[in-house]
Amino acid sequence: MSAHGSPIRMTSRKGGPLSGVAAVPGDKSISHRALILGALSVGTTRITGLLEGQDVLDTARAMQAFGATVTRTGPGAWTVEGLGVGGFAEPAEVIDCGNSGTGVRLIMGCMATSPISATFTGDASLRKRPMGRVTDPLALFGARSYGRAGGRLPMTLVGAAEPVPVTYTTPMASAQVKSAVLLAGLNAPGQTVVIEKTPTRDHTERMLRGFGAEVTVEATPEGNRITLTGQPELRAQEVAVPRDPSSAAFPVCAALLVPGSDILVPGVSQNPTRNGLFLTLREMGADIEFLNEREEGGEPVADLRVRHSALTGIAVPPERAAAQIDEYPVLAALAACASGTTVMRGVHELRVKESDRIAAMARGLEACGVRVEEDEDTLIVHGLGPDGVPGGATVATHIDHRIAMSFLVLGLVSQQPISVDDGSPIATSFPVFEDLMRQLGASITRD
Repeated sequence: MSAHGSPIRMTSRKGGPLSGVAAVPGDKSISHRALILGALSVGTTRITGLLEGQDVLDTARAMQAFGATVTRTGPGAWTVEGLGVGGFAEPAEVIDCGNSGTGVRLIMGCMATSPISATFTGDASLRKRPMGRVTDPLALFGARSYGRAGGRLPMTLVGAAEPVPVTYTTPMASAQVKSAVLLAGLNAPGQTVVIEKTPTRDHTERMLRGFGAEVTVEATPEGNRITLTGQPELRAQEVAVPRDPSSAAFPVCAALLVPGSDILVPGVSQNPTRNGLFLTLREMGADIEFLNEREEGGEPVADLRVRHSALTGIAVPPERAAAQIDEYPVLAALAACASGTTVMRGVHELRVKESDRIAAMARGLEACGVRVEEDEDTLIVHGLGPDGVPGGATVATHIDHRIAMSFLVLGLVSQQPISVDDGSPIATSFPVFEDLMRQLGASITRD
């Protein structure tokens, strides 16, 4: 059950081909960062295309709690009156980040080097997720944290009164950890360095430069060495948020699976640290054209023309995992309809997302009649080919928006309808999912 509403049972079933334009919302990762960096800047940041899902709205409220003035001026249009680096005030209330691991970890980072305290909580899903991966490096700056056993929320973070710069090697491929350390480094003297063995999404580095910070990235034998010069004066910006590739994944995969489909998905980010799914789909035989390639808001984007395709299972390169980590659930659903076996290795990070996504997808696919194998780092789906998935199950979503949407996509081509026990978490990242999919021709109903 979502912390922001009652459970909503939803069902999808076979129908006609999908057609039309799928204008998916703004990128969630960039939306979080635009609000946070706007709050850390001097002046008024104007944002267009902001994702108005629950996760991002929770981050907007958090920035207000720290003293920034955050105002909605129209659909997707927001302004942030910033406080400057080190300008956060101590919040009077507990900061509720809802379902968002990105929100809470980045916010912890940006306050950890200011002499203030804040208490963080979230919904039942977020309270199960590990925060030690962020609070451990933040402690190197001088911050202190007090939370539940296992480093879990609710948690109080006491910022460092006299922060010191840090050099930190991330022990896992995590853009959230990298970003939290870089944001903490903004209010520390000298240079803060993050070394990541596996490159992860680079929105934070790109946006920091856009706001005026000095950030360099050097390829070394140990991995990418990212150096931030602390205590800059960030300048307010105009931020145009591109459309989210993780949200685009759902109408794209649905169109590939439903016979006769032909859709256009405009303005989707093609950041090379985020486009792994589209590379994988094309290797499986997907008919995807990249049209009108251009740059918007410092990010490469393209319009995607997607047509129904016959798909073949592949072994996904493990080194691609970071570039498509959020898309593995819908890829697993699509793989169930491919011919042959799809092997996904190097995906252990899925175990600590909004749910254990390896286990959630495996159990859901099994309930729908699909044979899967899993271990700590691997998910293998034995595809049943077009029209081969029996379906007919009600799948537990575990308060996870991507699990819910993935099975609703699968239900569009399964022999029997597929239901999910709670579709309410979809609002955290893709609040217009139902309307958009129905406009394309999908049969998705609330029960």
